[in-house]
Amino acid sequence: MSNWFMLTLVGKDQPGIVSQVTTALYQGQCNLGEASMVRLGGNFTIMLMVQSDGTASDLEQLVQPISVSLNLKHHVDEIEGELMHHLIPDAQITLYGADRAGIVAEVTASLVEQRFNILSLESDVGGTAAQPIYIMTIEGVASQGIEPLATKLNSLASEKSLEIHVEPIDTIVG
Repeated sequence: MSNWFMLTLVGKDQPGIVSQVTTALYQGQCNLGEASMVRLGGNFTIMLMVQSDGTASDLEQLVQPISVSLNLKHHVDEIEGELMHHLIPDAQITLYGADRAGIVAEVTASLVEQRFNILSLESDVGGTAAQPIYIMTIEGVASQGIEPLATKLNSLASEKSLEIHVEPIDTIVG
């Protein structure tokens, strides 16, 4: 097998999505690589690296019946299958603030200035309908170090009325 694809699926959350999709891929003689599967706001989404001897069109035909039966939208892209080229996060950023448009854009713009490589970003909205609170957790690589990153984000926090915490991640490898 030499062809790698990124398969994305999204639809209303329901039992059996992962089982039916992965069973169809297994029966189609596909190999699975890295995956991210998560429930977001009542929907379930899958991003899955799939290795197959076939083409993108072949993979589409393989998942089409499952997509139809579960009312999922799907998309297939040919990619390079770069397995085992993992970056190890060394910093975690946690943010809290009154929910408003622009928080993610403002924070990530500051991260780019610090050459911070985002490896994972998760967000949620908590609080109440009258007072929603935006919560975001980011893990990544602080190529210029934790201290300059924390200084930049502390400045942003003061300017934008956010609470931002930057902590090192101590990862033991080997």
